[in-house]
Amino acid sequence: MRAFHVWETVVNYASIKYCDIANGTGVRTSLFVSGCRLRCKGCFNNGAWSFLAGEPFTTEVEDKVIESLAPAYVDGLTVLGGEPTEPENAQVLAPFLERVRAVHPHKSIWLYSGYTWEDLTGRASEDVRRILRTIDVLVDGPFVQELYDITLRFKGSSNQRIIDVPTSLAAHEVVLWHDDPLFETHTM
Repeated sequence: MRAFHVWETVVNYASIKYCDIANGTGVRTSLFVSGCRLRCKGCFNNGAWSFLAGEPFTTEVEDKVIESLAPAYVDGLTVLGGEPTEPENAQVLAPFLERVRAVHPHKSIWLYSGYTWEDLTGRASEDVRRILRTIDVLVDGPFVQELYDITLRFKGSSNQRIIDVPTSLAAHEVVLWHDDPLFETHTM
């Protein structure tokens, strides 16, 4: 079993949810990485703030996540945290997400970050740039307890945006992702 070592620490994941329907469209595998320096008030996953939380993200775990995406009913992978773009996590996630894209090119990849698009593109390390070139959708911005809204789909507070990453990269500006019109209106 090979673990990824970055700066003398092992990169951990807090949990993995198979057949998740809450963190992106359709049925997904959701990988919750460990480690977050943002520590948003009211965070639903504060148990993943510690970089030591959970288990080591090994090659065997990578393989299991990639294998979980194979069934036709699985729409894709979502990566959450903790904070996926922390330097320790980004160094491991960049090659992993490139591998996911190569093995499953038709599956969507979503990523949640407490940093904004402007933060990520303005100060992006090469690892974060690689991640952005690989993902389809970014849910950006910190969770703000005072802006919490249970009616929002795929985000927790109204300041967060759901961004179409390939279109935004091509346009050199934020282009929001559009949901099914039925869900965008919040009416049935």
